[in-house]
Amino acid sequence: MRHKACQLSELPAGQCRVINHERTYITVMRHGEEVYAINDTCPHLGGSLGAGWMTDEGTIVCPWHGWEFRMSDGEGVWPAGIQVETYPVQIEGDDIYVTLDEATESSTEA
Repeated sequence: MRHKACQLSELPAGQCRVINHERTYITVMRHGEEVYAINDTCPHLGGSLGAGWMTDEGTIVCPWHGWEFRMSDGEGVWPAGIQVETYPVQIEGDDIYVTLDEATESSTEA
């Protein structure tokens, strides 16, 4: 299922915003000209990744305890071996869309 997140003009480079679809919180972030979407909840203790910061290396850092994830694929940099879900992003004109798969949709309804 595809959801409009925001407009590209509302998301300057180096910024992120948290969107909510039902009970799924997603951080949409812009790193340079790329836009990524990642599950907002840090798997450590549930901190909001969208409240964290982005690095020049293309990672996002949880503000609570510094867990760090690659924006492109959600792979944990620190600690390694942990991963958060990422979502496909499409840009059409000035609109940013995030696609949640059916498994995500059904897991948020459980």
